[in-house]
Amino acid sequence: MNLILFLIIGGVAGWLAGLIMKGRGFGVLANVGIGIVGSFLGGFVFRLLGLAAQGAIGELVTATVGAILLLAIVSRIRKS
Repeated sequence: MNLILFLIIGGVAGWLAGLIMKGRGFGVLANVGIGIVGSFLGGFVFRLLGLAAQGAIGELVTATVGAILLLAIVSRIRKS
């Protein structure tokens, strides 16, 4: 059950990141995939900063921040 919730939160985070990063998204499906991978990145960055997510909203914020970072990195690499 936790895996399904993780995938849903990652997908929503990718969709939100695509909306926030206007013009830097890669389509809905790719953004959802980036959101799932970005949730790992967000968790890693938050742990480095000593922050912790509490509840579904905290996990969504963490995943969205990670997805935004990942979208920025991928779009920067794609430009080169």
